[in-house]
Amino acid sequence: MKKLLLLPATFCLMALSTVNAQTPVWSTDIAPILYNNCASCHRSGGIGPFELITYQSAVNYSTNIDASVKSGEMPPWPPDPEFNRLAHERLLTQDEINKISNWVANGTPQGDPNLAPPPPTVNPNGELPGIADLTIQIPTYTSTAQSEDVYQCFVIPSGLNADEYISAFEAIPGNRDIVHHVIVYADTTGICDSLDSASAGPGYVSFGGPGTDAAIMLGGWVPGTPPLEFPNGFGVRIPKNADIVLQIHYPEGSQNQQDSTKVRFFFSKTTSTRNVRIDPALNHSEVLCTMIPSGGLYLPPNQLKGYLQFSNISSLIGDITLLGVAPHMHLIGKSINSYGVYNGDTTNYIDIPEWDFHWQGFYLFRKLKKVPQGTVLYSEAVYDNTTHNHDNPNNPPKLVTAGEASTDEMMITYVIWTPYQPGDENIDIDTSELVSINAPASVYAEQELFTPYPNPATQTIYIKYYLQQPDVVSLSLVSMDGKVIKELAVSKSALSGYHADPYSVADVPSGIYILQMETSSRALSSRVAIEH
Repeated sequence: MKKLLLLPATFCLMALSTVNAQTPVWSTDIAPILYNNCASCHRSGGIGPFELITYQSAVNYSTNIDASVKSGEMPPWPPDPEFNRLAHERLLTQDEINKISNWVANGTPQGDPNLAPPPPTVNPNGELPGIADLTIQIPTYTSTAQSEDVYQCFVIPSGLNADEYISAFEAIPGNRDIVHHVIVYADTTGICDSLDSASAGPGYVSFGGPGTDAAIMLGGWVPGTPPLEFPNGFGVRIPKNADIVLQIHYPEGSQNQQDSTKVRFFFSKTTSTRNVRIDPALNHSEVLCTMIPSGGLYLPPNQLKGYLQFSNISSLIGDITLLGVAPHMHLIGKSINSYGVYNGDTTNYIDIPEWDFHWQGFYLFRKLKKVPQGTVLYSEAVYDNTTHNHDNPNNPPKLVTAGEASTDEMMITYVIWTPYQPGDENIDIDTSELVSINAPASVYAEQELFTPYPNPATQTIYIKYYLQQPDVVSLSLVSMDGKVIKELAVSKSALSGYHADPYSVADVPSGIYILQMETSSRALSSRVAIEH
């Protein structure tokens, strides 16, 4: 009898041990994820609102962490990976998201703290190894950003007596609590120096840019991004005797705090470095760009409005090579993308479906892209000038047009480019393994058929379904007495993920039908109404 009683008890202990072994713990499962993906902002002196370095801090904010990673809000990565995969993506794998969710659901166990990785540290001398060829540092500045953000421009002579090419650079905030982003320019006109001299300073306030279109953009930095590094033999030119201009964004509420940000430049050592340029190829103010609707940006209050912008500028340059892009809008921007079309073929560059002015960046491609002469560059943008846009600077909303101020708007896509040379399209920038972007299995069942839209339908109906794995799909409309009225799809090959496919029902008589979906493993159904 004892043996009979011990057997279930032993089995229960084994089962409990198995469950515990599968439950993620902070020390070996969660800390590595947070350190690798979150700690650059969420640490003491970072711009994150709380730190995530210690076990206790992770527990305190575990619910926030879980919700943020499930929604994709964190880590911040505005580009849509389904539109185009970019270099150095800040994306969590589904396994990492699942670990965080399971850890929170199971009571946030710590595990053995001795097994945790060492907390990350910030190298005060920068991430790039070696001694920089040129270091530019702003004078100590006390932020004046009290009730609104401040964009302060600082002008420092480069002291260069010959042209140089930047192969890599990084910004090192003097006060990581208040430096939101840094944009770097070179100015040879003296205009920025004059603006600086006319201001009480140090530096001068300028929102959209440094105050002159003649300034040469050298690059930018935002927290959480790696230093900007170009492939070997490529570099952005700094003209000799140029002034270096740093535009630094200080967020509201940072008044009276001091900063002394510096930028480290590393110059190309190759004898024939290829010049990389960063230019606003798609720009609402350029003559070579066409906007539909025409007439430039005109955004009435209480409206959503979209624009299509295109440029034939590549026809004037010849074949070019793209290294990356940088979209730019202001506060009422809702979404923006860019792509190129050549001989009917489309190449996607970037899509930011939920624009966030506070998370702009310079995005490099994983591999260089050839853009043949004659390629038409396109950009689509939507603006939300309503009270639903929480970033709208005007309440109630007001008419917004193009301009440099924060209350104005822009529609720009900067392209990082160089003249094409054969073989450029084979040059890699990022060879790391891609993070899978398949829909998480925990969200839907293995296969699901959702209520179609619209329902009732008149001319077109969208059939919505989900597949965890690729499969063949057959769709048909069946009358209530079991007769097949119309076959919408027969053994259609469908990829894994969510689908919303349109089908015509204009020729189907009005009535109530059963939508049947069959795959290789199961049959699903939903009720459909058609009214003409």
